[in-house]
Amino acid sequence: MQNIFTLKNILIYLLVINLISFLSMYIDKRKAKWGKWRIKESTLFTLVLLGGGIGGIAGMYTFRHKTQKPRFVIGFPLILIIEIICVVIFLAIK
Repeated sequence: MQNIFTLKNILIYLLVINLISFLSMYIDKRKAKWGKWRIKESTLFTLVLLGGGIGGIAGMYTFRHKTQKPRFVIGFPLILIIEIICVVIFLAIK
């Protein structure tokens, strides 16, 4: 059986999840402007937890969405920092 956790596959995954996070912030901002259904805040946080922190933060500031909510302004970068620390520790142990 082939190893799916190659560097190439991990980078592709991170690119895709960050793009999805970025676009989710855009879609949610547009829906908010038009008063339509919204993407749940828990969904936005889940995307960031799944590795989409850079896209979520970039979307937040690009579209000026959720920038007045401390749980996003602090939460998104905090999750990203914790994930980076975990990766560094994992690589150091390996």
